[in-house]
Amino acid sequence: MDFNKLTHIIEGSLDGTPLDEILYLAEKTCPSIDLGLLQEVHSDLTSFFSGSCPDFKKNTLPYHNLRHSQLVVLASARLFHGLHCSHVRIRPEILFKGLLAAYFHDTGMLLQQDDPTRSGTKYMANHEARSILFLSKYAAQKGFKEDISRDCATIINYTDLESDPATFDYHPHEIQLAGQVIGSADLLAQMADRYYLECLPLLFNEQETGGVNQHKSARELMEHTEKFYHNVVLKRLTTTFSKTSQAMQAHFWERYKIDRNLYIENIDNNINYLNNIIAKCDGIDCLERHLKRIPPKTT
Repeated sequence: MDFNKLTHIIEGSLDGTPLDEILYLAEKTCPSIDLGLLQEVHSDLTSFFSGSCPDFKKNTLPYHNLRHSQLVVLASARLFHGLHCSHVRIRPEILFKGLLAAYFHDTGMLLQQDDPTRSGTKYMANHEARSILFLSKYAAQKGFKEDISRDCATIINYTDLESDPATFDYHPHEIQLAGQVIGSADLLAQMADRYYLECLPLLFNEQETGGVNQHKSARELMEHTEKFYHNVVLKRLTTTFSKTSQAMQAHFWERYKIDRNLYIENIDNNINYLNNIIAKCDGIDCLERHLKRIPPKTT
């Protein structure tokens, strides 16, 4: 299969849009799920990020943007579908809670209309708590049952890189699995993105402005990316999240008859290319000359 077709597959745009694919996989996983409600959530989150909702200002963060959130939801839907294909029972309530948490997991960096802060990076540290607050308000406005807010809060906390789910308050195995799915999807969707390398300087700028950066420069962040993947990401995927990400291969086989985990392949390709250009470049200008893809503009 050619590179362009694989790219369209992983971005959910082969036969439509990411939303089309999310809805298709949700129905395949749980035929009784309310697709209209999922569409409503998708539309509402789009309005939050675009600023068309009166409660929020338009998002200006170039890395933690709407596209990232939607790709995390897509990766989550794929993992749920892969688990279903592996004969793991996914109830529609759990699927909805997981996807709802995925949609909201980074909303904590959005600015409210009356917020005097100029950038959402102010809320980058511990933004998960603010995301949970926004989801709780949204769930109340929609009249959702109380357990949706409670369980989605737990699921969102799985996306916190500093978190240890073993220390969380007791929650059912189904919510644990949903948390492992969303936590895995958040990591996979970012690092497998075809624009991931081009976005690393944008991530550095966000972290620096938000006061959470652990690197002196964008180049240093790039140099440490491979170590971050092997020491942090893979540890969470395999140990913290119990290898739930392996369900991605079952999804791609069932959906496209591709017996591969395209996310892990893309991550490996990104890191290999990054290492190659780091070895030949002394400065960030040289690195940027080798990173020619222009990330799509999105809110």
